[in-house]
Amino acid sequence: MKTATAPACAACDAPAAEWNGQLGMVLCSSCTTAATGGRERDPVRLGDILPVTTAALRVSVPSQRAGSPMTCRRCGAQALWHRTVNGRWVAIEPGERPVAGVPRGERWYIAGDGTAVNLRGASPTDTCRVTHFFLCRAR
Repeated sequence: MKTATAPACAACDAPAAEWNGQLGMVLCSSCTTAATGGRERDPVRLGDILPVTTAALRVSVPSQRAGSPMTCRRCGAQALWHRTVNGRWVAIEPGERPVAGVPRGERWYIAGDGTAVNLRGASPTDTCRVTHFFLCRAR
């Protein structure tokens, strides 16, 4: 008569492995711990993690910072100073314009934190902002 032996671990072939229903395979205790973070893990109730998840989702997106207002000394038009990605300042005209009518290098986007970003490429249907110096009537 043969004696029943415990199955070997599917991951490391160690003897005396047990069936792990969560992973659907036979594993030894060290491989079970490595795979699940613990020998036995109870299911997590949705009600336990919802308050934490809800609190994490309530973190608001920063509001777009308005630029500092300026008046052009040459033409008297109003514009807004915005800091660029490189730390320089650029005067941006109010309002957006279709990208198709603005040459490359003159297309700007104002990021959520108020930083002016020069658009390298854009879809012709997109909109962009323009520097005041590009449109200044006195230049």
